[in-house]
Amino acid sequence: MKEITGTGVALLTPFTQSKTIDFVSLKKLVNYVIEGGVDYLVVLGTTAETATLNAAEKQQVIEAIIAYNNGRLPLVLGIGGNNTQDVISQIKNTNTEHFTAILSVSPYYNRPTQEGIYQHYKAIAEETTMPIILYNVPSRTGSNMEANTTLRLANDYKNIVAIKEASPNFNQSIQLLRDKPKNFMVISGDDDYALPITLAGGSGVISVIGQGFPKEFSQMIRLGLDKKPTEAYELYFQLMQSISLIFKEGNPAGIKSLLSLKNICEKHVRLPLVEASEKVRIEMKVEVEKFR
Repeated sequence: MKEITGTGVALLTPFTQSKTIDFVSLKKLVNYVIEGGVDYLVVLGTTAETATLNAAEKQQVIEAIIAYNNGRLPLVLGIGGNNTQDVISQIKNTNTEHFTAILSVSPYYNRPTQEGIYQHYKAIAEETTMPIILYNVPSRTGSNMEANTTLRLANDYKNIVAIKEASPNFNQSIQLLRDKPKNFMVISGDDDYALPITLAGGSGVISVIGQGFPKEFSQMIRLGLDKKPTEAYELYFQLMQSISLIFKEGNPAGIKSLLSLKNICEKHVRLPLVEASEKVRIEMKVEVEKFR
C-alpha cells in the first residue's frame, strides 16, 4: 500500500458565512495541498465536520474532491460509525472506484469491549474487498482499541491493511510497530507523534496541520521515512507551536482559522462547533508569518 505512505491530509469542509459548503475554497484547498507535496487525500474524516453534513452534502463533497483531484493523488474515504450494519450498508452503497482505501473509525459512544471492537471490524472486513484502515482515536470515541485487538485484526484479515493510531499512549504505537505483520502499516493520527512514529518504522501520518503547511510538514515526514532525524526535527521544531494552536480550541476550528489567514478558506464552522477565538487567531498569525 505505497499509496498511503507519507503524508495524508484529512481535508476540512470549507463553509460560507451562511454555513453552506464553499466549493470554491474546497477546490483551492485541494490544489494547495497537492502543490505543497502531500502524498494522499482523506475525504470525509473527522476534520471534514462529517457529523454535521447530511447525506446529499457528503456525496457532493466526494464528487467535488474527485473532480478537483483529477487523479493526481490517491484518495481515502472515511466511512465509519457506531452502527456496524449501517457502516456495512454505506460501504456497499458507495461507489469506491476512485478510492484506494476506506478509513473506518472505531465505534464511538457505545463503548464496546475489545471483543466488540474486533467483531465490528470483522463484520466489515468480511463484507467488502476494499482495503480498510482502522482508526483508533480514544479522545473522540470514548474507548481505546488496544494493541492486541489491532494485531488480531491485522493477522486475521488481509484487507485490514493499516491503522491510523491516535492513542495518547505512545508505547501502544511502539508495540504495534514491534509486533505487527510485515505488510501492516502503522500511520500516526496525531501530528505531534507523527515524526517519532515514522522514525520508529511507521508509514507516515494522516494529518490536520499538513493542510496548513503542506510543504514543510510533508517534507518533515519524507525526512523521517528516509531516517534523517536531525533534519526532520528542525522542521518539527518550527511547526510545534502551530500544531499546538490548531488544537487549542478544537478541530477543525483551529485549522480553519489558520487557513483563513492564508486566504485558502474562511474560518466558519457549523454548530455545535464555534470559531477559534481572536486570541488564538492572533497567536496563529505570528506562526503563519514565520513561513512567508
